[in-house]
Amino acid sequence: MDKIVIDGGRPLHGHVPIGGAKNAALPILAATLVAPGEHRLDNVPELLDVSTMLSLLGRIGCPSLVSPGSVRLDTSRIIFCEAPYDLVRKMRASVLVLGPLLARRGEALVSLPGGCAIGVRPIDQHLKGLELLGARFELSGGYVHGTAHELRGARIPLDVPTVTGTENLLMAAVLARGETVIENAACEPEVEDLARFLTSLGAHIEGAGTPTIHIQGVSSLRPATAPHRILPDRIEAGTYLVAGAITGGDVTVTEVEPSDLVPVIQQLRNAGCQVDVGEHTVRVRRTGPVRPLDLRTEPHPGFPTDMQAQFMALLTRAEGTSRVTETIFENRFMHVPELARMGAEIEIRGNEACVTGTPSLRGASVMATDLRASAGLVLAGLAADGLSEVLRLHHLDRGYERLVEKLRALGASVARVPEERRDLGVLLEKQAAAK
Repeated sequence: MDKIVIDGGRPLHGHVPIGGAKNAALPILAATLVAPGEHRLDNVPELLDVSTMLSLLGRIGCPSLVSPGSVRLDTSRIIFCEAPYDLVRKMRASVLVLGPLLARRGEALVSLPGGCAIGVRPIDQHLKGLELLGARFELSGGYVHGTAHELRGARIPLDVPTVTGTENLLMAAVLARGETVIENAACEPEVEDLARFLTSLGAHIEGAGTPTIHIQGVSSLRPATAPHRILPDRIEAGTYLVAGAITGGDVTVTEVEPSDLVPVIQQLRNAGCQVDVGEHTVRVRRTGPVRPLDLRTEPHPGFPTDMQAQFMALLTRAEGTSRVTETIFENRFMHVPELARMGAEIEIRGNEACVTGTPSLRGASVMATDLRASAGLVLAGLAADGLSEVLRLHHLDRGYERLVEKLRALGASVARVPEERRDLGVLLEKQAAAK
């Protein structure tokens, strides 16, 4: 197992290109199941989660050909309708094959999902909505077995605006007979990107990106004639912007959609950063102190829960006390004890964390607990005095493409090494001399 080693305290400067969004690529890969034939997707990130989804689709009977940034996928045949536990346990998004399999084959056997340990994330909204479309389910042995003789359009009022639930229902409804209306739907940009892809296959969808989505079912879909380009990853972009802010640097993210970053940009400005927005770029600079914030995670277009850990790392450097309220997941403060090892002063009160800024953080060995917590710990290490080690990198590999390479291009002293390596200072000195 590898670890990331950081010699912190260096301001980051430069430009960093942002890749395709993991949270858009995964549902779109699953959506290829509803249209038999050969599909091509561009700007696909090279991530562990993407590899897991492609392995799952291959297990179902849909082979893929992967080249840098591109995937060709043949969904002409579905041999098996099962998403087994050995794959689903690695990634919760595997449950996204449930809707497409029911729509295409009328059957699906899907293990209950795994993924990051950030709290209970049930799929009851998925099942409730699919049942309204005409599916029937049995739960046994940790698996959901769904059957559907024919899906019919329905009104589906979601209790909460779940992203994966909205996506699963959207993929099923495009082949249901009649009209489906999803109410209280998730409004995230990744849902919009999925709708654009499905529309390119011949689906009739209106309202994606709003709380009410109308779908007029069709009898069949076919692959698009042109490749679909995955939208830029707003969370990756936000993470590098915070990297520039927390180190007092000057970082520009490129190949992004600034409109998807509005809540992140606003909070960076509130924290005392100068943020300049271009057509497909965002630049952040900080020369003064970090100002404290009152942050509250909310469904889009509110502040994203996937940026909470990164901003908490930033707020450890603020002059004053900040409050971070997590409203999406009940167990997403697992990075707090690790930040405390680096000298952070954070008190948890239920779903609120009070962060009292400190003059400096100190390097330490810390352990990642989930994907975004991993990023937050790396950011803290970039700002800390001395050496930091971030362990359990399999979380980071699920969501950040070439993280170490991109950080080094910005001037960070960072390396990825096997955990048993101890000559860390010498290694980083050699890398600095080589630059």
